[in-house]
Formats: sequence, structure tokens, C-alpha cells
Amino acid sequence: MKLLTAFLRLVRLPNLVMIAVTQVLFYFTLVEPFYSGTHDAYITFRARHFLLLIISSLLIAAAGNIINDYFDRNIDEINKPEKKIIDKLIKRRWAIIMHIVFSFVAILIGFYVDSQTPVFWLGISNTVCVFLLFAYSISLKKKLLVGNILISLLTAWVILVCFLCYYRSFSCSYCDPSEWQGRLNRFIRISFLYAGFAFVISLIREVVKDMEDMEGDKKYGCKTIPIAWGIPASKVFVAVWLAVLIGTISIVQVYVWQLGWYWSAAYSIILIIGPLVWILRKLYQAQVPKDYHQLSTVIKIAMLAGLLSMAFFKIYS
Repeated sequence: MKLLTAFLRLVRLPNLVMIAVTQVLFYFTLVEPFYSGTHDAYITFRARHFLLLIISSLLIAAAGNIINDYFDRNIDEINKPEKKIIDKLIKRRWAIIMHIVFSFVAILIGFYVDSQTPVFWLGISNTVCVFLLFAYSISLKKKLLVGNILISLLTAWVILVCFLCYYRSFSCSYCDPSEWQGRLNRFIRISFLYAGFAFVISLIREVVKDMEDMEGDKKYGCKTIPIAWGIPASKVFVAVWLAVLIGTISIVQVYVWQLGWYWSAAYSIILIIGPLVWILRKLYQAQVPKDYHQLSTVIKIAMLAGLLSMAFFKIYS
């Protein structure tokens, strides 16, 4: 049981659950209403392919978390000694074996899905994601902004990979072309809206985490934003992105309110905009790692609330 608990902590089980929930929500709230609302529409990316897509996403994320902890052993000894797993509970060689197995299976799944569907790039994209996460762990995370942007892009990719798989799989032989194109455009807009949200809020959280881990990162030569620019400039950077995110979501809620989606607007104001405003206010009061850890946790909650808001597209469709 102790080893199982250590393994689940190593692969970041809550993060994996969030990935799975996001992709399942994407299907049931955006994909399923898209083609089920049109009798002549059909889709070639089946449920079994979607399940394999989720499994490969989870395996890549788990492998990335494992290899990141593997190379962060010394840094974690300073920043989070009580949370260190590799060397303490799981041996290094087993961490490497798990990383290799998870990555290899995820890549194989991608190429299998390519062979069974109109998608032709999933195997290659899974391979690229694996190598990017490996490169992030050994060097890119230490470079100014590069690591932050990479992780944020991969967070957005959790949504975009679903969008691209299904976008290539929709077809309708007897639909009105203009109506069909309108539905496709709506699907594109909503998909990129959520991918953009995931990117920005992940970037915000990455920089806040860098402020939390500044002591260990500095000792081992990392050039994160707080180390290169200082804490005050880092707070300004985060505050600007928070303001952009709050403003964008607020504008979207004006449009949503005009559609009569009152519950959706209320949900977003209370559970997304409200926490983001709280984070913005508390950001300048934060001084010690514990403060930044609290901010990081609330950001994660706001991210989850934002992704769960996809459910309203099912309710109001």
C-alpha cells in the first residue's frame, strides 16, 4: 500500500484525473452534441479510439511527471524534502523503467489509432510530446520562460489533440453546406477558447510555482523568471496575465448572458472570475513559499472550474 501511494503521488494522480475529466467533458459536451444534432452527420473516430486517446494522454503525462521528479531529486531535497519519492520510496531504476514503458506504450497507441482512423499524426505527436517532456526535465525547465511556455502549450494540447482528432472525423453528406460550416466554426471557436484558457492559466501557475521553488532552483542553476527578473517583476508578469484572463472571461460572460445562459454566467463569475480576482489581490501580499503554494492551489481549482464549465454547452445545446 505504501508503494502504491508513492506511485500515485509520483505520477500526480490529481493531475491525471484532471486530464481525463477534461477530455471526457470535451467529448460529451462538445463532440457528441455536434454530430448527434444532425441526422445525416457521422463520425469515424469511434469511442474505442477516444478511450485509447485518453489512455495515451495519461501515460505521457505520467511518464513526464516521473522523469521530471527523477531529474529534480536534488532540487526537491531543498524545496520539498517531505514530498520526495524517488530514492526515498521508489528506486531510480524503477522510475526510469516506468518512464520508458509508459512512453513506449503511449507512442504505440498513437500509431495504432493512426492506422485505424483518418487521423495520421497522433503517433508522431505522442512521440514529440514524450521527447519534449524529457527535454524539459533535463534542461528546458532551467531556461528563462522556455519551460513555462512548453508546459502551458502541452496543457492546451490536452484539449487541442481531441479537437484535431474529431475535426478530421466529422462529415455530413446531405447537410446544408453553410449550416454545416457554421457548426464547424462554432466547434473551432469553443475548442480554441478552452485551449487558450488552459494555456494562460497554466502559464500563470507555472510562474507562481517558480516563485515557490526559487530557493532550490537558484542553487542548481535554473534561470526561471523569479531568479532572472526578481520577485517584483515576476508578480507584475503574473498580474498582467491574470488581468488578461479575467477581462477575456468577463467579455465572454457578456455574450453568454445575451444568449440567456444565466446559470453559466453565474457559475463563471462565482467560481472562475471570483477566485482569479482573489489570486490577483493576494499575489502582492505573498512573501514566503507557503503563500505561493496557496496561490498555486487556488489557481488549480480555478482551472478545474473553468474546464468543468464545458458542461453548460451540453445543458444549453
